[in-house]
Amino acid sequence: MRWLMLYARSRQMPVSAAAVTLLASAVWAFVRGDATGAPDVMDPTAFFVLAAGVAAGSVGFGGQDPALDRTASIRWVPRRAVHAVLVGAVAGGALLAVQAVGPRFVPTEVVVRDTAGLVGLAALGAVLCGAHLAWTLPTAWLAFTVLVPPLPPSTVGRAVGWMTSPPGTAASTWTAVALLVIGGTLYAVSGPRR
Repeated sequence: MRWLMLYARSRQMPVSAAAVTLLASAVWAFVRGDATGAPDVMDPTAFFVLAAGVAAGSVGFGGQDPALDRTASIRWVPRRAVHAVLVGAVAGGALLAVQAVGPRFVPTEVVVRDTAGLVGLAALGAVLCGAHLAWTLPTAWLAFTVLVPPLPPSTVGRAVGWMTSPPGTAASTWTAVALLVIGGTLYAVSGPRR
């Protein structure tokens, strides 16, 4: 149990969890009176909450000592994989908790899909840019999604705009799954860039 506490502190997990909790609380406080009936898939609040939660958790994708992250004395692959899944669970769970006690921004299926894709992007960002810049890819994709005009409803348009596609869209779901599998596997196997 002691190694788990040491791992959590070395990966800044308590600070990341506090940031996600603070973000979710702020969103709940600002929108709790705006409860509407059906969720709006295009509500950007949900995408900002998810991306910010994943970004807060992604700073812990690397420790303080890059050489220690590469040592063979510890089996890093399962630890990294669980860590990435945990970041997604906390970020998605925070949004679902806000939706449980306040307005529904998006359906649960969209929360799961978008969280998976954003975690995959953050893991890929850790591999390509380093853990301290792992947040850049999910943030860049969020900016692209929010700032670029809606793409045509073709397969390519749904794949590129996977974050804002309606639930049950195959191209969007498979894009998010591919991002999670590719980013998560590369991060679990190779770890963050030095």
